[in-house]
Amino acid sequence: MHKINYLDGYALAYPTLKQLRYLIALERHLHFGHAAQSCHVSQSAFSLAIKDLESLLKVSLVDRTSRSTVFTSLGSSIASQARLALFDVEALMDISRNFQEVLSGTLKVGIIPTVAPFLLPHILKDIHAQFPKLDLYIKEGKTDIIHSSLLDGELDLLILALPMELNNVEILPLFKDRFYLAYHQETRFITPHNFDIDHLNEQHVLLLEDGHCLRNHVISTCNIAQKNPTQRYSASDLYSLVKMVDGDLGISFIPELAVDSGILQGTAIKTQRLADSAHRDIVLAWRKSSSRQQEFNLLAKSITASVTELCCNIQSTYKPS
Repeated sequence: MHKINYLDGYALAYPTLKQLRYLIALERHLHFGHAAQSCHVSQSAFSLAIKDLESLLKVSLVDRTSRSTVFTSLGSSIASQARLALFDVEALMDISRNFQEVLSGTLKVGIIPTVAPFLLPHILKDIHAQFPKLDLYIKEGKTDIIHSSLLDGELDLLILALPMELNNVEILPLFKDRFYLAYHQETRFITPHNFDIDHLNEQHVLLLEDGHCLRNHVISTCNIAQKNPTQRYSASDLYSLVKMVDGDLGISFIPELAVDSGILQGTAIKTQRLADSAHRDIVLAWRKSSSRQQEFNLLAKSITASVTELCCNIQSTYKPS
């Protein structure tokens, strides 16, 4: 159903917000089935909505073949404008929401998997206590995925780690997450009391698999010589990485946030804190077009306060060796 407005006696039909969202989803996935699934509708209903939009605009937005979906040049331009239109609608809702009460209503947050399990359990309780009318939706995903979701309007805010190339976003630093050298207490790969990172055999370093920003952070900030070390083992998450180190398959570098959250408890892993320069920056990120910067500043204060309390509490019960 198209929105019908009347101007000087003429009926003007406009695309619906649903159609614009579907168009953006199709541009992202370039596959009708996958795009429909991301919008939680059947493929037939999704396809009909795109066809109705093309009929309304009297243009062809995509070239359909049996193997691929390719946007026309005009279709890409319209999808870009559709994204801006949705941002404007969101800004309108944000203004109304902020007038009623700061940090209320729905907030969709994306967070990377090397931060989520260690940060969320400690900050969510405080956030709910301080902002009881805030309804949080959390999506965990790798940086490139949640960044795309943010730009597409599917998310409002990100919690991720820098350094990382990000376009069209505003950044607010939260805290520095320093790296610890992690090794089995009877490791065969290094001499702990005489450890020199500059002479480390990178073949002995265990890393996360490609696609995780933490892998790149370790390679760059911990001065691993090769940019793409050849490894016999790689892990899909930090928990698997810890198990590999505990099995003395190699040594690794674990973020302080994970260490303070107790990821090494019950293992035979020892740690050494590295130089302060070996760290990643945990930040909030949002679209430059967002009007919720004031709210995000308040949320940042809540998060940093929770992290400070976490570090103090953990140090009293568990201190890296």
